[in-house]
Amino acid sequence: MWSSRTDRDETETCIACGDSVRRSDAREYDKYGDRWEREGKEFEYLCKPCYRELCHQPRDELEDLLVDVDAGERGRAEFLQWYSATVEERYGTLEEQ
Repeated sequence: MWSSRTDRDETETCIACGDSVRRSDAREYDKYGDRWEREGKEFEYLCKPCYRELCHQPRDELEDLLVDVDAGERGRAEFLQWYSATVEERYGTLEEQ
């Protein structure tokens, strides 16, 4: 279905840098990694430069992992320590891979 003309004039805020961009110039971001499944979702948006900088590799289980290690609730050093330990516990060390 085509979007209406008013949708093209709406602006969105880039979740990475905070810039305001026209929706037609923004890129949809789905934190679950499946933007094709649209039912019941509200998308966030990125400006084109921030979208280009994203890693476009699969991120299965990443959101759950970030919730488990309280991302955003700890300082950087503590978060990285918890994240590394949790990844190693769940998936093993890089040397084991």
